[in-house]
Amino acid sequence: MSRVLVIGCGGVASVAIRKCCQNSEVFEELCIASRTKAKCDALKEKLEGKTKTKITTAQVDADRTEDVITLIRAYKPDAVLNVALPYQDLTIMDACLETGVHYIDTANYEAENTEDPKWRAIYEKRCKEKGFTAYFDYSWQWAYRERFEKAGITALLGTGFDPGVTGVFCAYAKKHYFDTIDTIDILDCNGGDHGYPFATNFNPEINLREVSAPGSYWEDGHWVEVPAMSIKREYDFPEVGMKDMYLLHHEEIESIAVNIPEVKRIRFFMTFGQSYLTHMKCLENVGMLSTKPVMFEGREIVPIQFLKALLPDPASLGPRTVGKTNIGCIFKGKKDGKERTIYIYNVCDHQECYREVESQAISYTTGVPAMIGTMMVVNGTWKKPGVFNVEEFDPDPYMEALNRFGLPWKVEENPKEVE
Repeated sequence: MSRVLVIGCGGVASVAIRKCCQNSEVFEELCIASRTKAKCDALKEKLEGKTKTKITTAQVDADRTEDVITLIRAYKPDAVLNVALPYQDLTIMDACLETGVHYIDTANYEAENTEDPKWRAIYEKRCKEKGFTAYFDYSWQWAYRERFEKAGITALLGTGFDPGVTGVFCAYAKKHYFDTIDTIDILDCNGGDHGYPFATNFNPEINLREVSAPGSYWEDGHWVEVPAMSIKREYDFPEVGMKDMYLLHHEEIESIAVNIPEVKRIRFFMTFGQSYLTHMKCLENVGMLSTKPVMFEGREIVPIQFLKALLPDPASLGPRTVGKTNIGCIFKGKKDGKERTIYIYNVCDHQECYREVESQAISYTTGVPAMIGTMMVVNGTWKKPGVFNVEEFDPDPYMEALNRFGLPWKVEENPKEVE
């Protein structure tokens, strides 16, 4: 039994909270906290009477470490699940260190203001040293390792789907199917249709930054960076069909390259339709994806934040999204001296997700693993002092929980490989 503070009340947070409430023997008490307390109260009202989990709510500004510390000290949770914005990872980690509470998140830190001179100096040094230019990386959070060890608390990073489940798939493949893994291709396919000309399936700021950035992959011990969306492949996804997919930089490549160092190449591909890419390129060309503030009619606005206000809220896409997702990893390597290739993947149906938790599958596939990772920490299965990525732990209990809580996975031998 545990008491958990959940920071965030968007689409992913809503799924994670609902799944915690389905698992009330572990999550005895939850506090839902967000900048907008009314959203927390509305979700609490929906769930009360349908769960044994005791739910409370609170207002918190997660940009302010002191505010988070005050809330933690008042509520006294066993762990904090951060499903707010990646910009807030470090302030929440600082608060957990100060209060001696375990920390869990779904996405690695990135700076909100990428023009900040202090952040920019560290970023440009990292670009030269590491060889990739994405705004997000694990160095900021990995720098907390020694402090979390000394505090005797756990920080579990990236327990969404990708990153998250994909890292657990890697650990599971290494443990049960391979002596050595040579290549990993992570494939993220959303075959869903929401009917809008243009919308993003998760936070538009984060989504559009990620997709418009240069792509990169890990090969022979170093990063190879390529222009955004310049590497395209087609793949026939089980239960979804043939889709165009593009190589992106993605955070789990960085941690898997460190934690499974034998792997010679790691790539990440995501599917996109032509309409999405055309809209995105147009918005980029006119400056709407910029994070640099501009003056408009006497006040300062950030273009991408203004665009976010214009686009459909990802949390509102659930009732109108149809189709399926397929997310998984293709592994190639050796077992007992023989070459082997397998594909471990999950298929998720948008409408089934909506019927269960009033969410589309993108939020579902992130929110369910967020609950599972939190469960792993609070029940002691994955608890040790320090800062860790999911592939550093025994994958078996997590894989069993995926089957139990709505994300069943399959293993396909000899799948079609990606060129």
